[in-house]
Amino acid sequence: MSEKLKLLKNALGRCWSNGTEHLFQCPKCNHHKLKLSINVEKGVFKCWICDYSGTKISPLIRRFAPSYYADWRLLDGEVDLAKYDTIFAEEVELPPQIIDMPENFQTLTGKKNKVKKKALNYLYSRGLTDLDILRWKVGFCNYGKYQNRIIIPSFDHLGNLNFFIARTYTDDWAKYKNPNVSKDIIFNDLNIDWDDDILLVEGVFDAMKCKNAIPLLGSTLREKSKLFQKICERKPNVYISLDEDAKDKELKIAKKLKEYNISVKTFSVSPHSDIGEMTKEQVEKKKQNADFVSDLDYLKYKLNF
Repeated sequence: MSEKLKLLKNALGRCWSNGTEHLFQCPKCNHHKLKLSINVEKGVFKCWICDYSGTKISPLIRRFAPSYYADWRLLDGEVDLAKYDTIFAEEVELPPQIIDMPENFQTLTGKKNKVKKKALNYLYSRGLTDLDILRWKVGFCNYGKYQNRIIIPSFDHLGNLNFFIARTYTDDWAKYKNPNVSKDIIFNDLNIDWDDDILLVEGVFDAMKCKNAIPLLGSTLREKSKLFQKICERKPNVYISLDEDAKDKELKIAKKLKEYNISVKTFSVSPHSDIGEMTKEQVEKKKQNADFVSDLDYLKYKLNF
């Protein structure tokens, strides 16, 4: 018996083996039958009940048997100190970015008045619900610097406000007027479940249509960014779906994440231009049919294969 299989049995419990396939009880759906299939040689797993799957076993171990995670990574040869040193290089640690909410910020909960209804109607027109508004703590300003703007706050993992999106809901020529602070944040890290799959999207309105999604606040992801580093540290399965005109950038991000042993899937938003135009049900269906990114995908795209 291989050392990897021994570790899996200790971590996940009883097992039935048939050649290279090893069946365990799935720790995600807890189905009573052994339906979690793991192929140690290929390094892949899939539950035939809940469809939980991945092209790396380490995220499964880290999520459901964290005490075995370090040993698994050593056995799997994932720890490359030279490579990781390039993104976790010692830098002067800056204090966390903490800002104040706009002075005239008002919540969108409670009794609806004429002014509040105008902001709410804009959000409803984008397919958002009262539950979305409550979950994302969305508010608005009806006077001052951010007059007639929807305010969508971002909180770091400790609950500190570190950024906010200020989007006009009228005909102001400037759609966005965000605070003049760094965007090197993990938007709403407070509400991200790092033990689950994450979805990377471009904008906050895209993220509000999805489960466990993080907006890039653009279409790029730098290796030195806080988000990239946390993904490499926590090793979640990653889905990426950028706007339809950003396919090249989407594959660049996927290619870079794969260099750090991150499992990546992508899906197209076509025939829509971005996720914000889709319903939540359409997003989930697209996600279920997402494709793993191979090492050749980026090259094929560049060569127009």
